[in-house]
Amino acid sequence: MTVNERLYVIGLTNEFETCLKQKDFEKIKSILKKVELNEDSIIKIINILAFRDN
Repeated sequence: MTVNERLYVIGLTNEFETCLKQKDFEKIKSILKKVELNEDSIIKIINILAFRDN
């Protein structure tokens, strides 16, 4: 299952998008842990998101 699918299934898509717009990376990390991603994957995703324009 993709990260987006995992977020959707547990109802965190909107919260994730809000945190992304606010660049709240600590909260994003917390949300990604809830969808059972490992620490390495979380760090990679946050690094990519940190350089992305919203």
